[in-house]
Amino acid sequence: MEQRQTGQTAAAEESFPEIREAVRILCRAFPGEYWRELDAARAYPTAFVQALTESGFLAALIPDQYGGSGLSLSAAGAILEEIHHSGGNGAACHAQMYTMGTILRHGSAEQKAAYLPAIAKGDLRLQAFGVTEPTSGTDTTRIRTTAVRDGDHYVVNGQKVFISRTEHSDLMVLLVRTTPREAAARRTDGMTVLLVDLREARGNGLTIRPIRTMINHATTELFFDDLRVPVANRIGEEGRGFHYILDGMNAERILIASECIGDARWFIDKSVTYAKEREVFGRPIGQNQGVQFPIARVHVQTQAAALMVQQAAALFEAGQPCGTEANMAKMLASEASWAAADTCLQTHGGYGFAEEYDVERKFRETRLYQVAPISTNLILSHVATHALGLPRSF
Repeated sequence: MEQRQTGQTAAAEESFPEIREAVRILCRAFPGEYWRELDAARAYPTAFVQALTESGFLAALIPDQYGGSGLSLSAAGAILEEIHHSGGNGAACHAQMYTMGTILRHGSAEQKAAYLPAIAKGDLRLQAFGVTEPTSGTDTTRIRTTAVRDGDHYVVNGQKVFISRTEHSDLMVLLVRTTPREAAARRTDGMTVLLVDLREARGNGLTIRPIRTMINHATTELFFDDLRVPVANRIGEEGRGFHYILDGMNAERILIASECIGDARWFIDKSVTYAKEREVFGRPIGQNQGVQFPIARVHVQTQAAALMVQQAAALFEAGQPCGTEANMAKMLASEASWAAADTCLQTHGGYGFAEEYDVERKFRETRLYQVAPISTNLILSHVATHALGLPRSF
């Protein structure tokens, strides 16, 4: 593990130092070699996820009354940031932290008692979130997966795509249409959230197909063919599902922004270490301003983005509206991580493409966040219309 550059991490370590140190210690057992082997085999990091589960980190946001740690979103962000700063990839399991929030905020007392303690212990994995579809993309109001009431069940038909970790989850939060879009009073009405037991659904109306991508992300496409889901598994009221998932989306964006900050700091540390050690023309390449300045620039960019992430998390924790801030945090942090990745690869030159340096792996992994869980263009559209009052373009 590379020595960390204390200058860039000092501000981060002012918050939750004990948590950060505990995560760093855990991650030392999973060095670059571990992640490279998984990447080559397209394998799921089972041992790493189990270690996080046993440590209680994945139950950070579950209240202690249900067996969780009852920590703040900022603390959860610190956990994910340190995983990525240590060279790991929290995307394998980060949804276990926040997807349960739909149950926590909108589920019945019976649902909370039935599921949250088991999720906290790791006996149940809830880390699949079924929203996006091939024909609607990020226009969630146009989803076509339907759920029709039939007695005490809903019958689900349709398709989802780019649904991550489905093969490694026991449960999935699924957004469906129970009222056609054209029959709803508002386009955001008529959607309902169902909790699907994947253990029962596989082969009984649900088909899961893996999608091979440029990174080891365990993403899939899902096909629903008369899948029966008990009405008792509906979360909240019928037709209110879109509103229920919004809080979860804000938490997701803030936590993924934290991961991007961790990635950026990993790339900066890697760049600084290499620039000090690599000698060309009889001196360290880090002595050259052409190498120094890009690294310094992404450091500045990362520090600024980290402040935006902190602000968004503080608003979320205070129960204040934070959609715009969560989006801005995700955009700024993902752009900082991508700029740091590009700078790190350029600093390493040809060695950056060699697997043993881990740069190319992390380079591929952090590129995802320009696209997911929401694209930069959609964020700019949100800011333009919600923060600046410009007319909608769609």
